Amino acid sequence: MKTTLMTDYSLDTRLLALDTATEACSVALLNQGQIEAQFALTPREHTQRILPMVEHALRDQQLTLQQLDALVCCLGPGSFTGVRIGIGIAQGLAYGAQLSLIGISSLEALAEGAWRRHQAEKVLVAIDARMGEVYWAIYQRDEQGVWQGKETEQVFSPQAAVEKMHNLTGEWMTAGTGWQAYPELLAGHTLALQESESLLPQAEDMLPLAYRQLQAGHLIHPAEIEPIYLRNEVTWKKLPGR
Repeated sequence: MKTTLMTDYSLDTRLLALDTATEACSVALLNQGQIEAQFALTPREHTQRILPMVEHALRDQQLTLQQLDALVCCLGPGSFTGVRIGIGIAQGLAYGAQLSLIGISSLEALAEGAWRRHQAEKVLVAIDARMGEVYWAIYQRDEQGVWQGKETEQVFSPQAAVEKMHNLTGEWMTAGTGWQAYPELLAGHTLALQESESLLPQAEDMLPLAYRQLQAGHLIHPAEIEPIYLRNEVTWKKLPGR
């Protein structure tokens, strides 16, 4: 577990974020201006690992779920099973503690991770979506520290992503696993690209994004939370009666 001081945020705010959307599993807790984060590569072990990580985070800070302002969960895109696990667990915890949810895109979280590590303001995000495709987004950070580019989130071939890059200029940072999975993303364009260490979404990078949503009052009832799959053939079914 690592601790990060968040001096820009209210000491009274308490948020717990969890993510299982990819092969990684992570939990982060914002409390008294500090973020305590846990991260592990746990392919096919998310259901066994995520709840103990949540319990450890709360116990370490001597908090209960009921003392939180909201729960934060990753909406994807990512692994179909992983996204379902994360949202399902977040829903269950939120119902039990009567909490609202804040949903964060895995692609925006990767952009935030590039900012945390490298102060990158222009980030090209590509996650390996399998089947010869990538989950893709073009994010730019404005003067208020808000990421612009939500509308660019798509799933398509690496070749189509390269076409999108033809319309861009300047220096950009890459983030996500797609760049390693599909080296052709690095060819056929003239952009100056820098490689980020932000390969997988992490819960600690969801918290600054969630804090902004909390301050703006953008809270979601557990019954209304919906994932981001991007592929049209996937249909999300809510729990009966909710």
